[in-house]
Amino acid sequence: MVLEKILNKESKIGIIGLGYVGLPIALEFARKVKVVGFDINAERVEMMKNNVDPSEELESKDFEGCDIMFTHKLEDLSDVNFFIVAVPTPIDEYNQPNLRPLLGASTTVGKVLKKGDYVVFESTVYPGCTEDDCIPVLEEHSGLKFIEDFKVGYSPERINPGDKEHTITKILKVVSGCDDESLDVISKIYELIIEPGVHRASSIKVAEAAKIIENTQRDLNIALMNELSIIFNRIGINTFEVLEAAGTKWNFLPFKPGLVGGHCIGVDPYYLTFKAEGVGYHARVINSGRYVNDSMGFYVAKQTVKQILAKGKNISGARILLMGATFKENVSDIRNSKICDVVKELQSFRVNVDVVDPHADSKELFKEYHFGLAENGITGKYDAVILAVNHDEYIALDENYFKGIMSEDGLFVDVKGVFQGKFKDLDYWSL
Repeated sequence: MVLEKILNKESKIGIIGLGYVGLPIALEFARKVKVVGFDINAERVEMMKNNVDPSEELESKDFEGCDIMFTHKLEDLSDVNFFIVAVPTPIDEYNQPNLRPLLGASTTVGKVLKKGDYVVFESTVYPGCTEDDCIPVLEEHSGLKFIEDFKVGYSPERINPGDKEHTITKILKVVSGCDDESLDVISKIYELIIEPGVHRASSIKVAEAAKIIENTQRDLNIALMNELSIIFNRIGINTFEVLEAAGTKWNFLPFKPGLVGGHCIGVDPYYLTFKAEGVGYHARVINSGRYVNDSMGFYVAKQTVKQILAKGKNISGARILLMGATFKENVSDIRNSKICDVVKELQSFRVNVDVVDPHADSKELFKEYHFGLAENGITGKYDAVILAVNHDEYIALDENYFKGIMSEDGLFVDVKGVFQGKFKDLDYWSL
C-alpha cells in the first residue's frame, strides 16, 4: 500500500537529516517520487532551497528536475509515509557513542508517525541500536505499536565523500526490515534509485553489523600499515618502497599508512567496541588498531620536530607549514580531522604553525579545534612543510615550488608518500 501510494505520488518520502548522506539520497528519490527534505538547521535549508549544497559535494545542476520540498518545519512532514533517517552518529570526548542526533531524529519522526508508516534508519550504529534505542522513542512519541502500527528497517549508508565514481545510485545497497513484508517494501523502494539493486539482509542486526565492520576492517588494515611504518622508520627503510615491493604479489592488499579521521573509519569501530563491552567482551584487536591510528598525528609531529632538531636548529620559534586541514583529500569536511593532533603537538614545542587548505573553512576550524587557517596564507620561508592532505591543488605542485617556500635545509614531510621518488634535492621524509 505504501509503495503504491509513493509511486502514484499520493504520498511522500521524507529524508530526515540533509548532510553528506541525506541530501544525495533525497535528490535521487526526488527524481522519481515526491520528497520532503527535513533538517533542523534553518540556514542549511535556505541554502538548499537555492540549489546550494552546504557540504559542497553537489553542484547546482544536481538539484534540477527534483520534486522536493526543503523544510525545517515539523508540520511539513504530515503527509510523509516513508521516513529515511540519515543523521550523524558521532562519538563523545571519551570515544563513546553519542546518540543524541539519532534519538532526536527519532523523536521528530515519532511526533508525526501515523499508522501504516515506515521508518528506515541509515545512520551507522552498533548491532541492536535500531531496535533497542530508536524504536522505543518512536513508540513513545507516536503512541503507536511497533510492527502492529508501523514498520521499521535499516539500510546503512555507503556514501564516500569526494568520490564521484562510487555515488549512491551505483553502490549495491544492503537493506533489512522488521518482517518479510517490510523487507520487501523497503527493498522495492530503494530499487527505484539503486542501479545494482539491493542485498536483503536476514535481520536489522545483521545489516547494522555489516556496515560497522566495513569501516572497522579498513581501520585495522590501515593501523597495520601505520605500525609497519613506525617499525620501518626505526630500521631505516621507506615504508612505501616496501609496500611497492610487497604489492607485486597478486593477493597483497593495497592499504597504505596515513592519518585516519573523518566521521566513519575513525568513529565506527568505537560503536562496535562499545557494544562488545555491553555483552561482556573486551575487543583487543579493534582497540589496538584504534590506539595506533589515533596516535599517528602526534607521531608525525614528533618525527618532524626530531628531524628539525637533528639539523642543529632551535625548535622553539621554528616555522612549519601544514598543508591540508580536512579529514581527506578534495572535501571540505573537517569532522574528526587528525590534522588537529599534528597542530596540537607542534604547538606544544612552541613551533610557529601556519595551516592552509583550499577547501576548509577557517571559522569552522577555529570553532571545532581552536585554530584557523593562516590569515595571510603562505608567507616567507619554512623550516618544514608537512603535506598532510593530498588535495589536487597540492599534488599539482612540483619540487621547485616547495624549494621556494622552504629554508635552505628545510624538511619536506609527505604523510601519504605521494611525492615518493619525485624529489631530488629536498630533505624528504614520509610515513
